[in-house]
Formats: sequence, C-alpha cells, structure tokens
Amino acid sequence: MKVVLKIGGSLIEQADDLLKAIMEQIVSTESKVKIVVVPGGGVFANGIREASRAYSIGDEAAHWMAVAAMEQYAYLLVDKSGMPSIDDTDNVPEGMSILLPYKLLKTTDELEHSWDVTSDTIAAWVAHRIDAALIKATDVDGVLNEGELIEKITAKELESMGETCTDRILPHILDKYGMDCVIVNGNIPERVVAAIEGKMVRSTYIKGNI
Repeated sequence: MKVVLKIGGSLIEQADDLLKAIMEQIVSTESKVKIVVVPGGGVFANGIREASRAYSIGDEAAHWMAVAAMEQYAYLLVDKSGMPSIDDTDNVPEGMSILLPYKLLKTTDELEHSWDVTSDTIAAWVAHRIDAALIKATDVDGVLNEGELIEKITAKELESMGETCTDRILPHILDKYGMDCVIVNGNIPERVVAAIEGKMVRSTYIKGNI
C-alpha cells in the first residue's frame, strides 16, 4: 500500500497526534506500507503571502519561497514526530516518512509557478510520481457547498466550483492524470486512518479516474 498524505498547515496543532495515530494503527500493524507525508505551508507560507503583497515579490520568487515554507513545516513535523525525512521519490522507504520538497521540486520543476499551485497540487504530483493513493487532511470535513458536505464529486465538477478547500490547480491535475483524492478532517485522526485503509468515512471523494 502506497499513500501520499497531505497534512495541511491548518493542522499544525494536531499534526503530532495525527501522525502518531497513523503510526500506531497502520504502520505498526501493516507490512510493506509506504506513507509519504507532504506538508502544507501553514503559518510559514502565510508569511510569504504577506511579504509578497508588501514587497511586490514576483511569482517566480514567491513560488520557491512558498516551497521553502513547506520545507519548514516538514522539519517541524520531523521534530515533533521523530519520523524520518526524505528529499526524493526514487526509493521511498517502508513505513512513514516526511517529504522535504524543495530539492525534488527544484530538480524537476514541472509545475506552474503561481499561488494557484500550492501544497495540494504538489501532493498530487508526488502521488502521481510514486503511483500512490492521495489523501488530503485538512481542518474541514471536505468540500462544502453552502455549508453542506459534498460526499462525491468529479475533478471537473470541482474545478468549475472555483474557490474551495483545495487550490485551483488540484482538480486539473487529478483530471489530467486520472487520479482520485479523498479530503478528510485531520482533526479527527480515526477518519484519516480509515481513509488510508480505504474505508468509507465522512469526507469528500474526488473522482478523477473516470
């Protein structure tokens, strides 16, 4: 089983408990499981956004500064969890590891350089590279429409909605590569564990593989 788990910056206070729950309930009991954690940007990326507005930073520089912000969050997760880090996708180890994304992205540089591409799209890109399932853990139950949870939606339908709890390019990437994605509330670790195990859980299931 291979999974890319995007952990949003909004979960910075809960991330340690979430990672421990996954480790105890999945990694310690499953053989040959590979879970790659892709960090969000969180408070680190928010600082880049503020600096970008204040100092009129161009898209190119802001992109790499935001990727570096993801790397800062990754180091925080490594420090809090004690889990190993990786900086490429060539030989993903068994168990759970936390991706330091800057080197990998700088080496390949395949994604658009704009604020429309955030850690959501980067996580999908990583999942495509290693042929893994994609789960996005965030601070809401999933994609909402006027406060109501959308349990299933296609990538094209999501793209037409405009601004949601994903970045703007994620639906396009899912459609382009025929990938599915589950968005789940990371404040409730058991839901994330169930989603990783492929079980039905309160979430939004985005269908890209149609």
